[in-house]
Amino acid sequence: MIAKVFRNFIARRTFAYKLRNKTMNMFSNFENFNAIRNKAESDRVKEKREHEILYFHKVDDPYSHLTIQFIEKLINEYSIKLSPILVGDENPETLHEPSLYHNYCLEDVKRIAPYYGVDFAGTSYPNKSLVNLANSILASVPSENFTEVAKLVSDFLWQNNKNELINLSRNYSSSLEKVKEILKEGNIKRDGSGYYFGSAFYYEKELYWGVDRLNHLEDRLTELGVKKTSSNEAIAPLMLSAPDELSSQTKLNLSYYPSLNSPYTFISAKRVKELSEKYPVNLITKPVLPMLMRMMTIPTFKAKYIISDAAREGRKYDYEMKSIFSPIGKPARKAYSLFPEINRLGKGFEYIDELLKASFQDGINIGEESFLENLISELGLKWKEVKKHLNTSAWKKILNENCEDMYRGNCWGVPSFKITDADGSNPYYVWGQDRIWLVKEEINKRLNS
Repeated sequence: MIAKVFRNFIARRTFAYKLRNKTMNMFSNFENFNAIRNKAESDRVKEKREHEILYFHKVDDPYSHLTIQFIEKLINEYSIKLSPILVGDENPETLHEPSLYHNYCLEDVKRIAPYYGVDFAGTSYPNKSLVNLANSILASVPSENFTEVAKLVSDFLWQNNKNELINLSRNYSSSLEKVKEILKEGNIKRDGSGYYFGSAFYYEKELYWGVDRLNHLEDRLTELGVKKTSSNEAIAPLMLSAPDELSSQTKLNLSYYPSLNSPYTFISAKRVKELSEKYPVNLITKPVLPMLMRMMTIPTFKAKYIISDAAREGRKYDYEMKSIFSPIGKPARKAYSLFPEINRLGKGFEYIDELLKASFQDGINIGEESFLENLISELGLKWKEVKKHLNTSAWKKILNENCEDMYRGNCWGVPSFKITDADGSNPYYVWGQDRIWLVKEEINKRLNS
């Protein structure tokens, strides 16, 4: 315990930047990514193993309800062996705000399920007795029947339909001791793969979370030549109505909550800029402190997934991470200290965007005064005037207020977004670069309803 506390303390220190940078660059590097993939495939061929995909299913995870709907289609489209693994509670090390997390997951799936053509009846989490009953059923289902039964179980569970679950349990049932044993084994396999939640796939050294990452798994399987059909349609396509560009005399407010040490924030910035140029919004930039500087801890296995996943997403959106220099500590504080004045001068988003590019593409220490001076000049501002605010403390209150505002929407991570009407009313919060499409859908809905 003492060693863990000390490790977490060190991770937040400025003097740990060399190790932090080395780790982040190792996990994000495209050559490393390809080397791992190639070796994994070489080993699989040598060992004459099938294309086996592990799927981690958690019965009371809203995202698992969504993902299980597409498993059968995945199996039909590709020559794979899918091995379902029943898992229990999330790894507690990875939950920074458990109550916010669970509330957000439920609300998020309620919002996005219709866009996938999926019915989701959940208005609250099922009670423990129903969860136990659902696990009892699935713990006794053979792998070949898992998908079919799991879809039924998920429907009945989120409908709070105890009678139908009891009917299923007449054919499938396990003792409480057996369920505990299976969930424990499932969690060990999940943790051993480097993941920590349900609704995830694991294939040959790489993880894919839910419907949001099925596209990456499909791309990999297609490259390996295991696609069985000629269909070009994605396994889980989104049914969207928002146009690429939108014109309106009415403007909405779009608040953007970035952090300077977030790889997901970096890969979102390009699309946020494009959205602000193509949609009628007032873009309001509200930076917050990185999680590590908010005294949160991120275990190494989660950091590895976040960096590697963000790098993969960045390549998807043609916004690749290259050389990384983490700004945690003094560099971030110095850069943040200038933000209030730069934002007052109308260049808040541009400033944050350039800082992110420096940290995640150019490997620059954004705390260097010479870099900041040059950046301010490139933004068309006067360094002599802006410099007066360097290392002052007014920014702390502003970032704290931004964080409190973000938390009001059940969001604690970045990037997060808030849409309001022009007068600041009717707030709609969204968390994650994965949901920029949902931001567009909400804007389109408000302006065209």
